[in-house]
Amino acid sequence: MSLLRLTAIVRRSSALKALLAALPAATLLATQARADTSALTELVDAAAQRLQVAEAVAAYKWNAHVAVEDPDRVQQQLAKLSADAAGEHIDPSYVSRVFGDQINATEAIEHTRFAEWKLNPANAPAGAPDLSVSRSTIDGLNQTMLNQMVIHWDLLHSPSCVPQLDAARAAVTRARLLDRLYQQALALATQSYCT
Repeated sequence: MSLLRLTAIVRRSSALKALLAALPAATLLATQARADTSALTELVDAAAQRLQVAEAVAAYKWNAHVAVEDPDRVQQQLAKLSADAAGEHIDPSYVSRVFGDQINATEAIEHTRFAEWKLNPANAPAGAPDLSVSRSTIDGLNQTMLNQMVIHWDLLHSPSCVPQLDAARAAVTRARLLDRLYQQALALATQSYCT
């Protein structure tokens, strides 16, 4: 056996030993990740994604010199979602309350950005995507959230909801690397899930 081939075998053997040594830790991490999952993670993740759209919406509103609040749009959204909820045979007032919280949390992010840009105009966005793109994204996420509410309706109204919601918030916060502002907004957006 040549020295070159023997060296290659030893290197592979060392790499294999390192891989085998790391396997229990990787298995433990994978088990922990599964233990941290919640049936509500997809719902909470859609809520977090919807909150993140506030960045583009705030940039648009800042550049267009329009107010953060848009009561007509809010009423349209809540009316549509309430009607969709009734069509799915779930409580429209629950859905309206949950989405009202989501909208309030989104507006809080937008107000925060406006305050930051007012205090430091150099950080204000020079441009923003078309508002219709953001609204289309919001509408899609609203439907995802409503579908998740339908799927998990019994859980959302059970004693298991609070620990499942806490686990989902924690998982989404880690996965999306949410900062303090977004953690607060996510807590507000999801505060009425368990009733």
